[in-house]
Amino acid sequence: MGPRKNTMGYTIFLKMTWKMENLLIAVSLIVVTSSAKQTFKIAGIVSTDQMGRALEDAVRIANQDMPSNLQLQALYIKMDANPIRSALNLCSDVISKGIHTVIVSKPENSDISPPISVSYTCGFYSIPVIGISARDSSFSDMTVHKTFLRTVPPYFHQADVWLKMLEYFDWNQVVFIHSMDTEGRMILNRFQSKAEEIMIEKVIKYPSGSKDYQPYLQQLDSLQSRVVLLSATEEDADQIFRDAEALNLTGEGYAWIVSEQALTSTSVPEGTLGLKLLHGTSEKDHIQDCVRLIKQTVKQLFNGTLTQITDTPTSCKNSSSSWQAGNSILQALLAAKLENGNTGKVAFDSDGDRLNPDYYIQNVKIENGQKKLEDIGYYADPKVSSNALEIKDSKIIWPGKKTTKPSGINISTELKVVTLESVPFVYTRKMTGSDSCNWDKNERLCPLVNETTGIREDYCCWGYCIDMLIQIADMVNFTYSIHLGSSGEFGSYKKVNKTSEKKWNGVIAELINKEADMIVAPLTINPERAGHIDFSKPFKYQGLTILVKKTATESKLDSFLQPFEDTLWILVALSVHVVALVLYLLDRFSPFGRFKLAKNNDTEEDALNLSSAMWFAWGVLLNSGIGEGTPRSFSARVLGMVWAGFAMIIVASYTANLAAFLVLDRPEASITGIDDARLRNPNEDFKYATVRNSAVEMYFKRQVELSTMYRQMEPRNYKTAEEAIQDIVNANLQAFIWDSSRLEYEAGQNCDLITVGDLFGRSGLGVGLQKKSPWTSKISMAILKLHEKGNMEDLDNKWILEGRNDCPEKDTTPATLGLTNMASVFLMVAGGIIAGIILIVIEIAYKRHRGLKDKELELARNAADRWRGNIEKRRTLRQTLQRQREEQERLARLATQKKPGVEGNGSALGRGPVGQGNGYNLPVDHPPPRVGHRLSYTEATGGQMYSPPSYRTVTHSATINNPVYMDKSAEDNYV
Repeated sequence: MGPRKNTMGYTIFLKMTWKMENLLIAVSLIVVTSSAKQTFKIAGIVSTDQMGRALEDAVRIANQDMPSNLQLQALYIKMDANPIRSALNLCSDVISKGIHTVIVSKPENSDISPPISVSYTCGFYSIPVIGISARDSSFSDMTVHKTFLRTVPPYFHQADVWLKMLEYFDWNQVVFIHSMDTEGRMILNRFQSKAEEIMIEKVIKYPSGSKDYQPYLQQLDSLQSRVVLLSATEEDADQIFRDAEALNLTGEGYAWIVSEQALTSTSVPEGTLGLKLLHGTSEKDHIQDCVRLIKQTVKQLFNGTLTQITDTPTSCKNSSSSWQAGNSILQALLAAKLENGNTGKVAFDSDGDRLNPDYYIQNVKIENGQKKLEDIGYYADPKVSSNALEIKDSKIIWPGKKTTKPSGINISTELKVVTLESVPFVYTRKMTGSDSCNWDKNERLCPLVNETTGIREDYCCWGYCIDMLIQIADMVNFTYSIHLGSSGEFGSYKKVNKTSEKKWNGVIAELINKEADMIVAPLTINPERAGHIDFSKPFKYQGLTILVKKTATESKLDSFLQPFEDTLWILVALSVHVVALVLYLLDRFSPFGRFKLAKNNDTEEDALNLSSAMWFAWGVLLNSGIGEGTPRSFSARVLGMVWAGFAMIIVASYTANLAAFLVLDRPEASITGIDDARLRNPNEDFKYATVRNSAVEMYFKRQVELSTMYRQMEPRNYKTAEEAIQDIVNANLQAFIWDSSRLEYEAGQNCDLITVGDLFGRSGLGVGLQKKSPWTSKISMAILKLHEKGNMEDLDNKWILEGRNDCPEKDTTPATLGLTNMASVFLMVAGGIIAGIILIVIEIAYKRHRGLKDKELELARNAADRWRGNIEKRRTLRQTLQRQREEQERLARLATQKKPGVEGNGSALGRGPVGQGNGYNLPVDHPPPRVGHRLSYTEATGGQMYSPPSYRTVTHSATINNPVYMDKSAEDNYV
């Protein structure tokens, strides 16, 4: 046991020793690892060796305050102008060294070799690249240049400064000239995306490298805008400026704002404004800012989740491009900000482009025959500087050596006016032969060019809008030429050829395309149009209404019942009977009613029975005289007074409404307005429409609650209002929705037409002008003055209100009533007469039938009385007989007691007269009854048989079957 215990103890000791050695090794490895420095390598691809040494100096300075476990290491190579050699040098001299970030500049004495090869190669291996001179727009595409950032903004960012300059100079209309390449498209897109208040009158695209730009520049003279924005390279700008000067497009009245590259052209004209990037060419400052930014980013990374950088690409032969650490470094650089750099605040947007750039605004001047660029302003990012734009106007020399700012537009006094036929605003007639327009009647020539054939046809135009145009032209001082819109439509905003692109058509398209300067027509002002053209102040306010054809109202036989609904008639009839019943009950049970007063002398007819109460209730309601059967009690009379008040109100209401239904009965519209159920819930039998591509159609399309109506109208809409109105007259269309002013005019001209319902969709009619037109405010002021002077009211009276037919107006003069209106009343009287005749016949027949019944009842009553008398007499007879039997028995007993030897056979009875003690109440001449003999009725009563009275020739008899004598002789039952 001893050796075994020692062996086990030795084994345990070895295990413990082995574990301690492993622990010491692990601790030593941790200490060594933690004490080893992480090196972040920065490569510079610079223009000169001097810039390379500047990189090394910047890294050395940055390492002075780096953490003890971090250090930056720099190496550089010179940039080769050949992209292929540049890429090869990058692989052999940079990537092979395990570089983590690259700073790239440009070749020495060359600005045309962007670092595309460097960006592609480093992007493939996820190595971040910071460019300090590349300003091409293509580097902003992160899908191509995945890891490229730059400390200089791209050229197309100049559009931001241009917009601020235009806003400062109060120019809102420009001509934009750019090349057809990517650079030109990018700066145009940037400008358009941010230009909310600036209108581009014309975009001129030119091919780069051309030797003649005059064909592109010639159209500048015909444009209204005199502010030209030019994006061009230095070489293209030289030729453009020479051609523009040859066309006299750089002189007085023009303002040229050009890009940085174009400003360096030797042909740039005097007075041109341009930009120059602050610190844009200072390579050393950009290198120092890059090193400081990288230092800041690396410190943040290693203080965060990153502990060491592994798997750094070291060869271009490796096809793997997934370097996770490189992506982390890139995201950290994109989020980094250097507040006080040599080139200002350094930060990047999501595309890797420099934010917050600063620019000098320069002006081209000629002094002593030499052109020079003078700084006249400064631009800083608005997010950084509160005073983003500063310009010294007094230092600016404008084209033509002017010191005053040009207006920026060329105001032509010859305006092209487009109009459309729309009665009564614009009338047209086609000219024939030697015909001419009558200027004395304000007719003006307005040719129409067929958009399909291109053939011109001459027309004369006159009307409300032409008179207004003549007055405005005199007030604002311009001349004009009028033409009719070739499409014949106002225009709508629709998709082109089933694509997502939308364009205007009609006369609005002519205005947008600069084919016309002004639309003078009943053009409705709405939001859709106002977004693309300008409107003057409204010259007429209106709304939408509905035109229908009048429908004659046919009189019905129950027309006199129309004032009240069926329910009300039923309630009135029911009230009459209820009140009559209550009146009868009140007077019947009241202690002061006719039934309770015992001392009155009223006959039965004077009492208020149910029939009289009914007659009273109807008499009060119909205001007829009541001569009998009136209530006597106070309670019933109170109810009668209340009923009289009720009747007065009902009769007055009925009379008033009857006048409305019969006296003013006129042809009316088939619908009531926009909320009519036939419009909201359409059917095939009721058709309605408007004009296609009009403001009315857009209104229905825009309103969600009217979407059902819009879908119903869309396939039926007409090209012109005239066609729709003619179909209304011909009853091919039931309702036409259009401007109220036009439809009210049509209703005044044709008595068969009528407008229905209240106005809806209220708006105004205005003069349409091009966006940002200089004439907008002047024409608006002229229209306001015409309103103040009453000229617009005169135009309304002349063209809209006058010349109306004398149509009978509704609710004015009462219509003459005829038999058709009152036929039902006569039929009611005839019905009453027939009902009276029928009732009298029924009464006579009923009276005859009732007379016979009364006779039969009288006979039956008499018979019953006789029967009751007979019954009473028989009862008396039975009592008498009973007494006789009792008396006989008594006498028999007495006789037996006096003469025991004589048999009592009753022979001594009845021998003496009545009253002589014979014991029988019988006449003297009547034989005494036999013992056991039943007396007859005559014997018992001593009377005669009852004989009923005779009724003329009719004799009645009755047999009474008395149960008592059923077994006796029938003679006893005969009466």
